[in-house]
This record gives sequence, structure tokens and C-alpha cells, in this order.
Amino acid sequence: AVARAVSGRSAMRGRFFWAGGAAAALSIVLASLAAFAAPAAAEAPEQIEWDLTDLYADDAAWRAAYDAAKSDVAALSDHQGSLAKDAASMAEALEAMSAVAKEVARIYVYASLKSDADQRVSEAQQRTGEARSLYVSLGEATAWVQPELIEAGAEKIQAFRGETPRLDPFGHYLEDVLRNAPHTLGDEAEQVLAAAGNVLSSPSEIYELLVNADVTWPTLTLSTGEEALLNQAGYSKHRSAENREDRKAVFDTFWGAWGEYLDSIGMVLNTEVNANVFLAKSRKYDSTLEMQLSEENIPPAVYKTLVKEVNDSLPTLHRYFKLRGRLLGVQDLRYYDIYPPLVSLDKKFDLKTSRDLTMAALQPFGALYLENLEKAVDGQWAHVYPQQGKRSGAYMNGSAYDVHPYVLLNHNDDFNSLSTYAHEWGHAVHSMLANEAQPFETADYSTFTAEIASIISEILLEEYMIANAETRDEKLYYLGYALEAMRGSFYRQTMFSEFESAIHEAVENGEALTGARMSSIYGDLLRRYHGHDEGVMTIDDAYAAEWAYIPHFYYDFYVYQYATSIAGAAWFAERLLEGGDAERDAFIKVLQAGGSDYPYEILKTAGLDMADPKPYRAAVRRMDDIMDRIEALLAESE
Repeated sequence: AVARAVSGRSAMRGRFFWAGGAAAALSIVLASLAAFAAPAAAEAPEQIEWDLTDLYADDAAWRAAYDAAKSDVAALSDHQGSLAKDAASMAEALEAMSAVAKEVARIYVYASLKSDADQRVSEAQQRTGEARSLYVSLGEATAWVQPELIEAGAEKIQAFRGETPRLDPFGHYLEDVLRNAPHTLGDEAEQVLAAAGNVLSSPSEIYELLVNADVTWPTLTLSTGEEALLNQAGYSKHRSAENREDRKAVFDTFWGAWGEYLDSIGMVLNTEVNANVFLAKSRKYDSTLEMQLSEENIPPAVYKTLVKEVNDSLPTLHRYFKLRGRLLGVQDLRYYDIYPPLVSLDKKFDLKTSRDLTMAALQPFGALYLENLEKAVDGQWAHVYPQQGKRSGAYMNGSAYDVHPYVLLNHNDDFNSLSTYAHEWGHAVHSMLANEAQPFETADYSTFTAEIASIISEILLEEYMIANAETRDEKLYYLGYALEAMRGSFYRQTMFSEFESAIHEAVENGEALTGARMSSIYGDLLRRYHGHDEGVMTIDDAYAAEWAYIPHFYYDFYVYQYATSIAGAAWFAERLLEGGDAERDAFIKVLQAGGSDYPYEILKTAGLDMADPKPYRAAVRRMDDIMDRIEALLAESE
């Protein structure tokens, strides 16, 4: 995940002063993903911590910066009414907002990183809450900006831009404001929507509190005699159990527990959907999907092409399931047979090994990338090992524009930790290159490009490990890992996106959503994607409760961008692995572009059209190629 120093819902579109400085996803993403990650190791090595003094010397210095920024936010309203006066006044106002936004982002980074290192510290949690509220205040204090710019008009704005280079950093922002004119409300209405940010974002907070604090998670005695607590972390660990009866018991027990809360969680998600529909209607969009795509000017053809290509290629996914059944020795494949590895790997990847392998695997990126990567991994920029109270999962936060990225890891010395290491430092180098090439106002990049930058690191690592595997089983392990990564990011995330689209369409059509109705919609998707009717994999009705477990449905159509990203990464990887210098240079330029243009256009300049079937077919081609290699290895041993 990439952490962005923004909480709540932006009441406006294209606001550069909400950009956290080269980042891509709402901070709520990393907050929710934490609950679904693997538990901390029982005995972690001596902790390696990030140096937050690069942000502020201590908590007192942070408090002084917070107090100053609070006053600066309030003072931004002094510029109201000045934007259309003359070029200098417009530049002065936008520069003031940019400076405040940059400091607010830095304030949030310090607070969130400190609280994530130990969530048991109430003072740290309070600072994070104050930083979130400061962002809401920033939105309220600047809600008048877009209406005033639109009233000034394109002709005057263009004239002002020709009069002073001070407006150059704001060029894309100004163009985007004018593009969004049909969906921008008046000054008073914009202020109301900005003030409602905390209320409209409350469903995700309620959901997180419910599943992390209020749900009573069951325990299960496994065949080994181990007592397994089946909370989210316990489920993630034990769903891949080698013993099939254990896997079935884990699924039945875990989803049975969720089933008791479907009415409550259904109401929470229904509220989230209604909040999205309310915003879309308020802004005069025909649908919530149109609003979310419009935010970054993503052509609707991108989403439509993704869904069509994924559904057309479901036979490839079903081929994978059949191969999985063959390797596991299971004929009647069930949903609980998805997660165990195809073969086991008894190999450790400590931090130094992860560093060295990542540096070796990413050689195709070239000298500039590798110089930045080496600087990043050797700096004191990461919090590395699990510990009591630490947030689980992993993320990169690049929102402190004038400092450097920070990475949170929970490194457990396994291959997944190595892959995560390469992924998150891929995000970090993206931020470094964007921040170096762009001013603050255009350094912030979209998830649409962010995940391509990190997933391609995973693909290059997988191919390096496959090529250098010492045994047949080790090679099979990496191939199986790569195959499962494609299923999880390409097919599963598209399935999530179809569910998200379906529940929004239901509310837009006047349907009342309940937990039971959501289970029905999700169950139909599960069965179609997993070939239930074709006899590929049996989906039991109880497992349709899985929608309640997925935090991504509170992220405003975030999930489809994971699927587009792995497709884009597969497309780039094909070319990089062929040794194309031109393709490498085009990829680096994508990273350096930050948010200087719409993400779809940035990728098009590199030759990648995400509205075209080609990148999605590259993802399918990679999946088929991996299976070809697995079957060839199996044939050799028969």
C-alpha cells in the first residue's frame, strides 16, 4: 500500500493542496489492511527503526509546527476574492495554499508513523487524530477556491498564466479545475461538502472498529493440537494449512463467525455506498463509477476493457485452478483449497538477503533507478520487524515532499517478506524520482501509476528467483507464488470491482441493500469467477460472506486499479526483460512524471494504452506462460 496523508473525503476534485506529495492511496487503506496481515513473529531480531528527526526534532517541535499550521490554515480565507484580481494575486494565493498543504502533509506523516510504530500509545493516536482533523480544516478553508477559479473563467486564467511563471507549477491543477466545472458547486455548497468529510468517511471507521474491537473471534483446535484464534490474522495464517480438513474447518469456523454480523456490516457498507451515491448526485454525475473515474480523468473504456478482458480470460483462471488441484492431489476442488502453496519452501530471507536479492533482481531498471534504490534501502527510512503494538502489513509513505519516503515493514524472513520488501521500496523510488523531477504541486501520483511501479518490481524479482532457483521444487515454489500473485491481483481485484460496481448500481436504482443481498451478489460473482457451474471449483454458500471481510470496499473504487496495475506491470515487464533500453527509459519517465498530467495520459506517452486490450492480454499471457513452465517441470519428473 502507498500511504497518503489525507483522511476523509475530498469535497473537490483535482485539488493540488490535498496532494500528500508523491503518494497514491488514502491513509485509511493502510489502517484497514493492518487487520488482515500476518501476525508478528514470536521472536523478532533487534528492531531497526526509522529516523523521524528528519521530519521534526521531537514531539514538541511537531506540536509547534501543528499549532503554526493550524493558524496558517485559518489565514487562507484571507485570499478569498483575490484569485481573479490579477496574476500576482492568483499566484500569491495558490502559493500560500501549497505551502500550507506541504506542511500539513509533513505533520501527518510524523504523527501517523509514530502511532503506527506502537498503537498502544494514546498520545500518538491523539496526534494522528489531530492531523486528520487539520486536513478537514484545510478542505473547509479552501472550499471557495474552485468556484472562484471557475467564475474567473478559462480566458482570464490563461491570460494570467502567460503573465507570470509563478503559475507554472499550478498549470495542470488549473486545467483540471476548469475540466471539473460542470461538477463543481457554489462556494457555500462546497464548504458544506468539505465540512461533511468526517461524517461521510465514518463508515470505514465504524467498520474497522467493529471488526477489530467488537467481533468475538472463535478458536479452533487443529489436527496438530494447536489452538488457533481465528481473527483476521489467524485466518490469513491457517487458511493455507497443509491438512485439508484443517483448511475446511478454518473456513467453516471463520465464515460462520462473520455470518453472525452480516446484518450489521451490511448496514455499515450500505451507508458507505449511500454516501458515495450522495456525492455523485450532488456533483451531477450519472453514477458513482463515473464520478470515481472522472476524478483522475480515467476514460470509462479503461474500466470496461478491464472487466471484459478478465471475463473473457476466465478459462485461463480455471486452468490455474485445475493445475492447483492436480498439484495438491485434490479432485473435488473447493474454495478452501486456494491458499496452500503448491510446494513448500524451507528457505529464509533475512533483511540483508532481501536487500541483495532486490538489488540484483531490479538491474533491468538501470543506473538511475538503482542509485536511488541503494540510497533508500541503506538509509534509516524503515521500521523493519514486527513488535508488540506495531501496525501489521506494510506500506510506503512518501508524503513528506522535502524529506524522503518512509517504509513500514513487518519482515519475517520468508519469501513473502522479500517480495513485500521489493514492492514497497519500488514505491519509495517512485516517490524519490517524482519528487526530484517535479515541484510539490505535481509530484503526487495516482494509484493508477503507483501500483505499476511496485508490482513490476515483484515480477522482476519473481523472474530472477525462478532463473536462479537451485532445485526443481524451489523453482516450482516461485512459479506458484507468481501464479497466485496474478490470481490475487488481476482476477480477484477485478471481481471485487464488479461487486463494488454492482452494489452501487443497486442503490442508484433504488434497491435497499442488506447483508443477505450483498451475499447473494458476491456469491454469484464467486461462482462465476471460480467456475462453480462448470465443475472447476465448488463454492459453498457460507463462503459468500467473504464480502464482509474485505476492507477495500470502503476505498471508493480503489480495487480496479490493482488489476489495471498488474496488467500494466506485465506489459512493461515483457519489454524490460527483453532488454529494451527505450522501454526502460520510457518507464523511468513515467515515474518521474509524478502527477504532472493525468495518469492515463502519462502511461500513453510510454506506449501503454490502458483502454486497449493489449496490457490485459499481457497479464493473461504471463499467467499462461507460468503454467506452461510448471507443466513442463512436472512432465520432466514423470
